[in-house]
Amino acid sequence: MNSDFSSKLKKAIFDNIVTILFVILCIAGIKLSAQPLSFVLDELVVRIARNSFLVLALIIPVIAGMGLNFGIVIGAMAGQIAVIAVTHWNVGGIAGFLLCVLLSTPLAIIFGYLTGKLLNKTKGQEMIASMILGLFANGLYQFLFLFLVGTIIPMKNPVLVLSGGMGIKNTVDLKDGIKYSLDNLFNKFIKLSLYDVMIILLAVIILYNLYNIIKYKKEYIKRIIYVSLSIVVIILINILPKFKFTLEFINVPIATMIVIGILCLFNVFIVKTKLGQDMRTVGHSMQVANASGIKVNKVRIIAIIISTVLGAWGQLIFLQNIGTLNTYGSHEQVGMFAIAALLIGGASVSKATNGQAILGIILFHTLFIVSPMAGKNLFDNPQIGEYFRVFVAYGVIGVSLGLHAWKKGVQMKNKSMSA
Repeated sequence: MNSDFSSKLKKAIFDNIVTILFVILCIAGIKLSAQPLSFVLDELVVRIARNSFLVLALIIPVIAGMGLNFGIVIGAMAGQIAVIAVTHWNVGGIAGFLLCVLLSTPLAIIFGYLTGKLLNKTKGQEMIASMILGLFANGLYQFLFLFLVGTIIPMKNPVLVLSGGMGIKNTVDLKDGIKYSLDNLFNKFIKLSLYDVMIILLAVIILYNLYNIIKYKKEYIKRIIYVSLSIVVIILINILPKFKFTLEFINVPIATMIVIGILCLFNVFIVKTKLGQDMRTVGHSMQVANASGIKVNKVRIIAIIISTVLGAWGQLIFLQNIGTLNTYGSHEQVGMFAIAALLIGGASVSKATNGQAILGIILFHTLFIVSPMAGKNLFDNPQIGEYFRVFVAYGVIGVSLGLHAWKKGVQMKNKSMSA
């Protein structure tokens, strides 16, 4: 019995080693930075709203067995092309944001289709192929906005075009455009604090699990644990006045969070459809999928198209929250940071869930928030914290991919030994 428990514990630690490592790093970073909890939580809410959609957009290609979609950067470019066009037409507010969505969607569908066609030619090497494709697309993107705009593409707009009349400015202010258009959509009607949102979410978790216990009459222990933990958290929040006071003064962008919630539901729903089941089958084994009559190449292209479109929309959410478009740089780290966040949450190149995505965003961006001050307090140099951010992003991807390859090798070895 003890040996069985010990082996299960070792497996659980091994499977979640990256997540456990980053939980420890976040706790140490918060302690070393000595920053107020109110500041950390406020920044974290902003970053969750800003980045969640992009991370969640990576899940469907993983389900379809295509690994981590580094090509999501191409979707981000589609979103930025739409932002530049809408800014040029001087359409602001939620109307401007919706127009960006409308313009970026067909572009992202075309880009996603072409990406999917290419990745079908590089089966088994999708991640490196999508990364190289993103770099190639970035060259075309820069050629478009540095040389074609103002020459072949007529545009005379002093807000956007460089003084020489050719090329888009490096930085575009979205203050009179789509800045906070989604974040502040419901502010006139309703404002919810982080305290309100947490209580609502915990209440939903309690009701959902009680409903499952009553209707399906299974998984009692797991459901009861979820209900008990939710009740404990509600009690703790309310008996700690300072913590409750802090939560009540942190505003949550309701419309953005609702959109993120809809994407989470979409990711759950699509898996239950025939298309989702086909994606799962293709992800498990392309040979089995072919034998079952599934059009493997078509399913893979659809998965990449969906991810690219969601990437374009996610970039629009990101930019309206930032309020500034870095024309030639805003998209470059999108794929890297989104993939790093997903992997930190416990996902791998073959399995990813909404929960892992959200957990990864929380851990990754907590570390981003506290690392500069932690570096300053520990080494008397805040720049070390900045370097640590980049090191974390690239390091976690390398470690996760290395662990995945090692685990795959171990599994293959065990199979050959058992055979």
